[in-house]
Amino acid sequence: MKFLYKTLLCSALLAGGAVSCTKDLDLSPTNSITADIAYKTPADYKQVLAKVYGSFALAGNNGINASDLAGVDPGQADFLRLFWNAQELTTDEAACVWNDPGIPDFHNLNWTAGNVLLSALYNRSLFHVTVCNEFIRESSDEKLAGRGIGGQDAEEIRRYRAEAQFLRAFQYWVLMDLFGNPPFVTEKDPIGKYIPPQIKRADLFAYVESELKAAEATLAEPRKNEYGRVDKAASWALLARLYLNAEVYLGKGQGRYNDAITYSEKVIKSGYSLMPEYKHLFLGDNDVDNPEVLLSINYDGIKTQNNGGTTFIINAGINAAMNPASFGIPNGGWGGNRATKNLPLRFGDYSGKKDKRAMFFGQKIEMEDPSVFTDGLAITKFRNITRSGAIVPSSGNSFSSVDFPLFRLAEMYLTYAEAVKRGGAGGNEATAVAYFNKLRERAYGNASGNVTAITLNDVLDERGREFYWEAHRRTDLVRYGLLTSGSYLWPWKGGVKDGRGVSESFNLFPIPATDLIANPNLQQNP
Repeated sequence: MKFLYKTLLCSALLAGGAVSCTKDLDLSPTNSITADIAYKTPADYKQVLAKVYGSFALAGNNGINASDLAGVDPGQADFLRLFWNAQELTTDEAACVWNDPGIPDFHNLNWTAGNVLLSALYNRSLFHVTVCNEFIRESSDEKLAGRGIGGQDAEEIRRYRAEAQFLRAFQYWVLMDLFGNPPFVTEKDPIGKYIPPQIKRADLFAYVESELKAAEATLAEPRKNEYGRVDKAASWALLARLYLNAEVYLGKGQGRYNDAITYSEKVIKSGYSLMPEYKHLFLGDNDVDNPEVLLSINYDGIKTQNNGGTTFIINAGINAAMNPASFGIPNGGWGGNRATKNLPLRFGDYSGKKDKRAMFFGQKIEMEDPSVFTDGLAITKFRNITRSGAIVPSSGNSFSSVDFPLFRLAEMYLTYAEAVKRGGAGGNEATAVAYFNKLRERAYGNASGNVTAITLNDVLDERGREFYWEAHRRTDLVRYGLLTSGSYLWPWKGGVKDGRGVSESFNLFPIPATDLIANPNLQQNP
């Protein structure tokens, strides 16, 4: 298995621009582990499926000091930490006081193709694509028949394969959303010395859409799979997200709002429901009786230690003065990330007395000095404690067991509402307002925050209140034309205290310079 994963890693890094693996791929195994052995039994397939899912949550196979990727600190090398930085630090929701290479570039909106963290995210997503490709390649009907696997076992493995298709589609959505035009590799391409072609954003949109629809029939029915694994509702949710952003990916006038309404409503009617208490979505026992989360990245403070993921979100969001034990990490508190004033002001009274989603700490809302953690409010949304207030055990009392929601039902309510306001057919205003108010009623505990009509800006603001620090904001601001615009500012946007507009080119991240050198098929984004 170690050889198999080395091969997967080298293939991914080759696609991602690291040329040092090319000679490694010419080597023969130094032991007897081959694919036919690694995938010999149905149980083996499920073990490899664990790696396919585990590539979301872990930096590597060998603890917190190891990574599947070279060239970046293992503590920064997991998917969620990299994705979160790109989606949140670039916006009005978060800024970081640290001066690590690449970090200041995000909030200042002045990154280059040499940003080490963007390169790591790009390579991480491509690595995950490669892991999925390998599993899909080895779980074809032909491979199963050749290994004597049939009947119910084969049917179960076909479901695993459909889940891997979804996870690959998700990572291609990440690459399309953030980098636009990445290299493109599937299970049909050769392993080894293969230089992948570049795919255009519109073509990748069509591919992701087709893969999700192809996998749908084989996926488990909504809420019928194991916790943390993909079902049909998760696939519909990614399609709804894809369609809501279609004008960004395909061009103005090419919206797919009718489809966004169709697929968001499929999720809404699939049997999922809102968690009664908003704050319970982000606690250390959020894997228990959670009817709202369609798909999560799962963490365990003892079994899957990682300095990224929700361990990073919690620790970087608090300091020692905030009583780390109350966040379930007695030895934690790194003092890194906090909010610009735009986020708490979106709540009006941001004490949490009215809208219970407002979870802030601190006295100084203004961010006078971007290097001072107490300038700007801290976020207290994620806590490694149970609903009863008990600390969830972790190694060293500093790791998190909070699972991170990639998709939850609330997003589908606001996707439906926004698609209706953007002119999508098949929905109606009254239903959109009713879905909007479902979130308001949970937030307020009653109907006192309900509205009778909504605008597009109302939906964006509600998304900001509902999903802050859940890695949605950059995508939302791009869709609304506000990420780079001078018409909407926040402290230190563009690197100046009061904020400023920047070039529209910053709506898309650059293809990393290392991959441009390694792959002559690639052309840089504008």
